[in-house]
Amino acid sequence: MPKTSTAFPLGDNHRSWGRYPKTRQQGIPIRWGHHRLPLEPEDDRRALPFGAGRSYGDSCLNDGGILLETRHLDRFVDFDEHTGVLRCEAGVLLSDILDLFVPRGWFLPVTPGTRFVTVGGAIANDVHGKNHHRAGTFGCHVPRFELLRSDGSRLLCSSQENPGWYNATIGGLGLTGLITWAELRLKPIPGPWIHQETIRYDNLQDFFSLSADSDTAFEYTVAWVDCQARGSSLGRGLFMGGNSCDEQHPAVERPSGLKLSVPLDPPISLINRFTLKAFNTAYYHRQRSPRRTTRVYYEPFFYPLDSISNWNRIYGPRGFLQYQCVIPQSNGPGAIKEMLKRISARGAGSFLAVLKMFGAKPSPGLLSFPRPGVTLALDFPNQGEKTLQLLDYLDEVVVAGAGAVYPAKDARMSRKSFQHYYPQHEKMQKYLDPRFSSSFWRRVTQP
Repeated sequence: MPKTSTAFPLGDNHRSWGRYPKTRQQGIPIRWGHHRLPLEPEDDRRALPFGAGRSYGDSCLNDGGILLETRHLDRFVDFDEHTGVLRCEAGVLLSDILDLFVPRGWFLPVTPGTRFVTVGGAIANDVHGKNHHRAGTFGCHVPRFELLRSDGSRLLCSSQENPGWYNATIGGLGLTGLITWAELRLKPIPGPWIHQETIRYDNLQDFFSLSADSDTAFEYTVAWVDCQARGSSLGRGLFMGGNSCDEQHPAVERPSGLKLSVPLDPPISLINRFTLKAFNTAYYHRQRSPRRTTRVYYEPFFYPLDSISNWNRIYGPRGFLQYQCVIPQSNGPGAIKEMLKRISARGAGSFLAVLKMFGAKPSPGLLSFPRPGVTLALDFPNQGEKTLQLLDYLDEVVVAGAGAVYPAKDARMSRKSFQHYYPQHEKMQKYLDPRFSSSFWRRVTQP
């Protein structure tokens, strides 16, 4: 079993997907044969589970500490074909599940915008997807998991067994212990194809009207927003709805599997006001008709960016910051409008701007981010203080609108903001593993 020691050098090979902030920590692989966590009593450093590193900020980082690398926990354990309940280890990627089970007529109950996420990471961040208005979060479909604590204890956690630990671990950012295995309730599908409808809309008011009409008609909904638009076109974009196809073999070819790649880091960010303006205008007008209906394979529908390897490199060596917030429905239209105005007025923007309505299904997670309302997600090239000031500026709108910011995509929110967004953080304290911590948690809880 690996030994930890302060004599071990810290490495900088662990990054979040936003590549900011830069941190140094020691990585220790965790395998199924470990009956205890490899943490030595004389080593006072804190530890944190680390999956695929797809969190955007520092919630998956542990500067000066230890990262417990879980990708070797990659075994499938059991599957009940009658209930659809899969048991697997926490380091299994969602892509592994899809590759094995989609050909057998099963799909993930909830999936984020990338399939390269571990099961443990999906639980720890309580990820959500295009079907939140119907299915809720990932944690809503996790009946049970095992939690390995630093004292060697193993807790079976469910809504009936150790329910406090169950609620604290779902959306708990990996701070309650190490998830070793989990059960996930898969959903049956008729096939791997999606009936997709794309609607070009003119402004923010149109988005809210489309969402109200479409959430009952479509299992999956999401909208891309042109952040560069102003005036009467503010919030214009493309609204996409989708349902699984009933046809077993629609007359559409499966994608070839060829992928693009960003092989090297450009010396500067390729995303700036000029490239944003050109991209957003072209993307908005790429669909000439107001409404288009197609059948598409599930991969480009759910994971369009997964077809570009290392796409995060386009932001250059300084990386980028993602900002995702949720605003209650009563305040949503006004708050989102104000945020888009502030972004446009400052000459900023995002080519990955996404709008989505969250549903009312509650998550079991104590610190879970999704809640009823409208969510906006944006990516900003890291321009230092200029970018940080803009995000603080957006925080003002979120706080005034009684909303919240997503920890899994954050790298800079203040302690005051976090505790305003998540007043239940005090209840979380008693479930924290005393040997676990993260760069994010220290930033938002310590004076």
